[in-house]
Amino acid sequence: MSENITGTESTNRDLANAPAAAGERADLLELLAHQRRFLRFTTRDLTDDQARQRTTASELCLGGLIKHVASVERNWVNFILEGPSAMGDFTAMTEADWARRADDFRLLPTETLAGVLADYEEVASRTDELVTTLPDLNAAQPLPKAPWFEAGAHWTARRVVMHIIAETAQHAGHADIIRESLDGAKSMG
Repeated sequence: MSENITGTESTNRDLANAPAAAGERADLLELLAHQRRFLRFTTRDLTDDQARQRTTASELCLGGLIKHVASVERNWVNFILEGPSAMGDFTAMTEADWARRADDFRLLPTETLAGVLADYEEVASRTDELVTTLPDLNAAQPLPKAPWFEAGAHWTARRVVMHIIAETAQHAGHADIIRESLDGAKSMG
């Protein structure tokens, strides 16, 4: 079973564990904590088998979504720190590479929901620490090579954090649909 996360308790825990931030950084971290809470909340009281279950036409499952969002956030934080080499060249990926990446969207038989939630918590702490302590949110890196990025484009650390927030929110919505299809539970309403 996963931890039972309720709305206010989770947000309070996220904010209590986050390093002290002010101004824009506090706003970014608060919004990110809010989106993370919604995503994690969709897994409340689930077994590992339920977290692996596909309930829609897509390949997505709740455990896999948590795992994927943690992986994406980790990679973008590495990008802020190390540049495009942290993410690799997506234009050079083979079919086998893409097939391995598909496992990011699945809770594998050797994985547990508690384990991916714990990993996500560690990733979140690292991100929050970086957002709080990074000397300049305007620091920019060139984007990695990928068919979905404009060639030669650069993103600031601020833009990366906003992308992490958007990605988390998008997948929280996916998770809400999957959970409602699983057992009727909703994040809101």
